Amino acid sequence: MSVQPSQFKNGMCIKYNNKLCVIVEFQHVKPGKGGAFIRTKLKDINTGRVVDYTFRPTDKFDDVRLETKEMQYSWNDGETYYFMDPETFEQPEVSATLLGDKVKWFLEGDTCLAQYADGELISVEPPMFVEMEIAETEPGFKGNTVQGGTKPATTETGAEIKVPLFLNIGDKVKIDTRDGRFVERL
Repeated sequence: MSVQPSQFKNGMCIKYNNKLCVIVEFQHVKPGKGGAFIRTKLKDINTGRVVDYTFRPTDKFDDVRLETKEMQYSWNDGETYYFMDPETFEQPEVSATLLGDKVKWFLEGDTCLAQYADGELISVEPPMFVEMEIAETEPGFKGNTVQGGTKPATTETGAEIKVPLFLNIGDKVKIDTRDGRFVERL
């Protein structure tokens, strides 16, 4: 199905220059002279790069159907990450390069959101919050609860985060995966 720029919506996925792109932002512009145009910011799904483009109202694009499914993270061999569809028990493979920095937030058994574009797996998002154990950090000291004081720590998956001074190796923490921020001690 083709779509015209006048039908754009934020979050819509289109095929532009043989690339799958998500519309991050768009604006209809009617200058005093000349014809109207649509200014957009498109995010390339494969590279994650956001680029500005301008289109005429008469341009046409292929609309891409996006579908989101819950998947369960199973395991990885370093280069490939394996997820399982809990309904069909299929195990799609996802390369570490496609996942990028998100690999540090996947723990076995966690439920993730997989996004498909026209049946092709294009991304997997970790849960918004994860519970992990601190694998490496400086020792904490009793009474060292200064507000705002933090130190670096490494989780069991290798993610590097900032934690309060009183936390030790083996402590379980809750982390916001959107920005890698410590939320609370469990």
